[in-house]
Amino acid sequence: MATIVEIAVGNENFQTLVTAVKVADLVDVLNSPGPFTVFAPVDTAFAQLPGGTIQTLVQNPPQLARILKFHVVSGIWKKADLVGVDKLTSVEGSVIPINASNGKFEAKNATVIMPDVEADNGVIHVIDRVMLMGIAIGRL
Repeated sequence: MATIVEIAVGNENFQTLVTAVKVADLVDVLNSPGPFTVFAPVDTAFAQLPGGTIQTLVQNPPQLARILKFHVVSGIWKKADLVGVDKLTSVEGSVIPINASNGKFEAKNATVIMPDVEADNGVIHVIDRVMLMGIAIGRL
C-alpha cells in the first residue's frame, strides 16, 4: 500500500492538491506514520475558488499550510466511524462539521465523493469543495 502523499501523486485528479502540499512544505508530515484522515479536494474543487485565490495562497505558504491542515484529522476515521459524529477537530485546530448519516457524507461545505481510500498511514475521503475555516466558499 502507498502513503497518503503517494496516492495523491499517483492520481491525476489531485494535481493542484499535490502542488499545494509541496508549496506548503507538508510532504514529509503527510508521509509520516500518522495515522491521518485527509479530506482531499479534487482539482475541480480548487477551480471553484474565486479567481486569484490559488495564486495568492501559493504566494503565502503559511496561510496555505493552515488551510491544508484544516483538511487533516489525527487518527483513522472511516465513513462508518463517523455515523453519529457531528464534528472532528482538524490538526489546524478548527472544528470540521461532519454529516455521515441518512445517506449523506459531508464535511463542512463539501460532499465526500469517494470515501475510505485506504493508505499506509491513514485514510482519504475525496471531496468536491475546498473547506475554509469559518466560511463556506462555493455554497452561498
